[in-house]
Amino acid sequence: MRKTPSGRLVLLRHGETEWSRSGQHTGVTDIPLTPHGEEQARAVAEPLTEFSFVLTLSSPLQRARRTAELAGLTPEIDDDLIEWDYGGYEGLTTPEIRERLGYDWSVFRDGVVPGDTPGETVEEVAGRASRVVKRALEAMELGDVALVGHGHYSRVLATVFLQQEPRMGAKLLLDAGSLSVLEYEREEPAVRVWNSPART
Repeated sequence: MRKTPSGRLVLLRHGETEWSRSGQHTGVTDIPLTPHGEEQARAVAEPLTEFSFVLTLSSPLQRARRTAELAGLTPEIDDDLIEWDYGGYEGLTTPEIRERLGYDWSVFRDGVVPGDTPGETVEEVAGRASRVVKRALEAMELGDVALVGHGHYSRVLATVFLQQEPRMGAKLLLDAGSLSVLEYEREEPAVRVWNSPART
């Protein structure tokens, strides 16, 4: 019988940036937190003290690394935690993309097109997330794990942890600066907390 991990998986989405505030798709563009985003990151430091982290990983992008720092975490950088590569839709809002295409586009359903970068399918994002979840599950046998990352990517990662189809991520809203907790209830992966806002 496989041992069920006793640790908890904590997902911390980076604090607000100018583009997250405006609704622009921010994949590989490396932009900083706003002052409010820094406040959000500091605000999650206290809730994080209830966990005993044996592994902390962060996206390499500065908005995630700075969030981790201000939240009191010292992460290892994992390139697999980088945000979805939006390709030709980088920097555009959903209304702008829909106006260009002429239909109700959704990144989870319809994907992206190549631009300055190739872009990724939701399955490719889930593939990267699967590698991170595998690392996390091994560590969760010893304690809690923190992952500091991005909105769309973390939504896909949650579906991987929950053993669901990755497009279910469209139904999991995740705000900037929010905290989520996933764990096992007996043998079943489950959600303990989702999208808990930073108290600034």
